[in-house]
Amino acid sequence: MLQVIFFAIFFGIAALSISPEKVAPVAQLFDSLNDIILKMIDYIIRISPVGVWALMAGLVTDFGGDISVFGALAVYALTIIGGLLSLAFIFYPLLIHFFSKINMKKFMQALYPVQLFAFTTSSSAATLPLTMETVEKKLDVSNETASFVLPVGATINMDGTSCYQAIAVLFIAQVLGIEMGFQQIAIIMLMTVLSSIGTPSIPGGSYVILTMVLTSVGIPPEGLALILGIDRPLDMLRTAVNVTGDATVAVIVDRK
Repeated sequence: MLQVIFFAIFFGIAALSISPEKVAPVAQLFDSLNDIILKMIDYIIRISPVGVWALMAGLVTDFGGDISVFGALAVYALTIIGGLLSLAFIFYPLLIHFFSKINMKKFMQALYPVQLFAFTTSSSAATLPLTMETVEKKLDVSNETASFVLPVGATINMDGTSCYQAIAVLFIAQVLGIEMGFQQIAIIMLMTVLSSIGTPSIPGGSYVILTMVLTSVGIPPEGLALILGIDRPLDMLRTAVNVTGDATVAVIVDRK
């Protein structure tokens, strides 16, 4: 994914350096491809409930009808929720307290509408305009800082996603009976941080990246089916954490 991002940036720079007339056919091609991909995603979203149900049914069959896997899923979900809430209400407020002049209570009150919007949309990109408006008007961040830090953060600052991916990989490995050594755990931590940079800021954008992380440590990507059934509310929560992290960085950078 990182190689793809680098190539895309390099390709865009090269395209800007030549005449618009020569670039126009390529731009039209990508516009058409974008519309086609969006329609494909629309079809996938429509049939995904049936697909997830089928995957979960297959897993229950594979485990011989043992429904204890659902108890394990509950523990998994609570672990992720605990980690994400710790980031949002302990870690970020402490950063605000020590590295900015804004009161923590004021910060959390100002961010509440942004967090709620992110929670309902599960998209950092869709929340971006509201995030920018909030940090500028309610947290007194300059437009210069907000217009640079927040769009970049919506793409690469995915702390909530990194936390979720690390827990998800370890959970899948444990359920499948795969032993994780120190070296593999270190690789997982590094991969989740780096891969979160390339995670699309759209609902469910982390699934493809998580598949890559699973493959990198020798875990069958089919294990992703274990968590898809309960992932939607977790996706909503980690998006709220992501935008909180973006606002935190913007406030800190603006005070330097």
